[in-house]
Amino acid sequence: MTQPLQPPQLIDRFGRTVDYLRISITDRCDFRCVYCMAEDMTFLPRAQILTLEEIHALAQAFTELGVKKIRVTGGEPLVRKGALELLHNLGQLDGLQELVLTTNGSQLESMATALKDAGVKRINISLDTLDAAKFKAITRTGDLHQVIKGIQTAKTVGFERLKINAVILKNRNHQEVGQLVQFAVDNAIDISFIEEMPLGVVNQHNRSDAYYASDLIKADLARHFTLSASPEKTGGPSNYFAVAGSQTRVGFISPHSENFCSSCNRVRLTVEGRLLLCLGNEHSVDLKQVLRSHPNDMAVLKQTIIDAMSIKPEKHEFNIHEQPVILRYMNMTGG
Repeated sequence: MTQPLQPPQLIDRFGRTVDYLRISITDRCDFRCVYCMAEDMTFLPRAQILTLEEIHALAQAFTELGVKKIRVTGGEPLVRKGALELLHNLGQLDGLQELVLTTNGSQLESMATALKDAGVKRINISLDTLDAAKFKAITRTGDLHQVIKGIQTAKTVGFERLKINAVILKNRNHQEVGQLVQFAVDNAIDISFIEEMPLGVVNQHNRSDAYYASDLIKADLARHFTLSASPEKTGGPSNYFAVAGSQTRVGFISPHSENFCSSCNRVRLTVEGRLLLCLGNEHSVDLKQVLRSHPNDMAVLKQTIIDAMSIKPEKHEFNIHEQPVILRYMNMTGG
C-alpha cells in the first residue's frame, strides 16, 4: 500500500522545524516608540521594499514548504496601502492554518471588522502603559485613547484571541505591570511582557540600567494575582501563566533571562526581502534578489529557502550591557 506523501518541512541543522513566518510589510509607522526606532527615522524608498505581489509569492512558497502560521508585522502594517487586500490573499493560501497580526492599535477602530473578514484570527497589540502622558512620551506621537478604542472594537468584532504586548523598562513603566494585567483581566484578553531586545542604537535610555527581568515582573504580579504555569503555546516564544479566576493568560518573552532558542520555529522576512534566520543575528538570504532575478520560478525560490535553513544559527547572543552589534531597528526587522 502506497504511503501518503508527507508535507514538505523546513528543518535546520539543529533539527528544529520551521513552520512560522513573520513578515514585515512596511518599515513605516505612525508611532516613534523609543525602543523601536529613532525620532527622525529615514524610511526605505519604495523600490527597495517588496511589492505586495512579491510578499504574496514568498508567503506561498513558504506555505508550500510547510509553514502553517504567518504573522504580519511592520513598522505598523496597517499604514501600508493595500494591507487589507494582502491579508485577504494570504488568508486564502493552501496549508496556512493561522494568519495573525501585530499592530500598535492606532487603526483598529476603523479596520477591525475588515481584518476579521480578511481571515485574521488573532491580533497582538503593543501597549506599554495605561498612562496617557507616559504613552505619548514612549510612542512620541501616539494617542492612548485611540488605541483603547481600537482594542474595544476588536473585542466586539470577535477575534479568536487578542493579546497585549508590553515592553517593560525599569523606572519607565515597570511599576505598571499590575495595572496592565488588571486591564487584560477586565477585558478578558491576554498579555505578554517582553524584555527589551538590544536592536539599533537608542539615545533615550541606557539599556543596561533600564533592563527589568521577567522574574522581577512575576514577583511584582504575585502580590496581586495568582499565576499558574500553563502548557498552552501559540507558536511564539512566550511562556504562559494562567491568572486565577479569569480567562487571561500572562506570557513572558525573556530573551536575556531565559533563552528560548532551543525550540525556535521562526524565521522573519524583512520589508526589503531579506530572510532573517534569527532576530539576534545577521544570518540572512536576499530573497528579493532571487525573486527579481528569477521571476515566476517557484522552484528556484523554494530551493533557496530550503538551503537557507543551513545557516540558521543555534541561538542569539544578546548582551544588554554592551552597545548592540545588531544596528537595525525593530521597525526594519518586523516586531
